[in-house]
Amino acid sequence: MFNFKTLQKNKTVRYGVPMLLLVVGGSFGLREFTQLRYDAQKIRKRLDPSLEAKVNAEKQSVMLEEEYEKMQKVDLDEWKNIRGPRPWEDSKEYQEQQRSRLSKKD
Repeated sequence: MFNFKTLQKNKTVRYGVPMLLLVVGGSFGLREFTQLRYDAQKIRKRLDPSLEAKVNAEKQSVMLEEEYEKMQKVDLDEWKNIRGPRPWEDSKEYQEQQRSRLSKKD
């Protein structure tokens, strides 16, 4: 018959078994928590069914040739390169300056 005092003195039983239970139990617990996270992300990303049907229909109707014809109609020689504001610049003030410069040049 087992003597409980000898089991309590055994370092493997005293420290190893709880550590093993913590590692194995922790992996199962973490799996459940991460699964909850991914399920919540799927729910948030889900679109309204009517909107999703509309998006899928538009994706299927676009043909490569149609897009090529649209690109041929665009005049690429008459564009102007305008840089955006730097992080330290006020965007509205900078846009007004750009517009005034363009109107003076034309």
